[in-house]
Amino acid sequence: MKRRAVQPETSDTASLDFLCEAMMSMRTVEEMRAFLRDLTTPAELEALTDRWRVVPYLLREVAYREIHDRTAVSVTTIGRVARFLGGEQGGYALAARRLQRKGRWPPVDSD
Repeated sequence: MKRRAVQPETSDTASLDFLCEAMMSMRTVEEMRAFLRDLTTPAELEALTDRWRVVPYLLREVAYREIHDRTAVSVTTIGRVARFLGGEQGGYALAARRLQRKGRWPPVDSD
C-alpha cells in the first residue's frame, strides 16, 4: 500500500465502496470494459485478466504447471489466485458460481 504524506478526505473503506458502486453501475460488458480501460493501466488490466482467466482451470483442479502451459500465466500468480479462491472473502467463488448459473462459464478441456 502506498504511503501518503497528507491524510485523505475519506477512509480507504469509503473509497473502496465508492469504487465498487461505480463498477456496479456499469450495465453491459462494453461499459465495464471501457471503465476498466479508463481506470487501469494496460499492465494492471492484463494482471486482473490473467488472475480471472485461471479460475476455471483451478475449479476443475487442473495442475498449476498445465494451467501455466495453457495460459502463460505465472505459477506464482496461479498459486495466489488458488489461495484466494479458497479464502475467506469468497469473491472469486461467488462470481464463478453466478457466471456458471448464467451459462457464461468457459469450458476447460481436461485432456
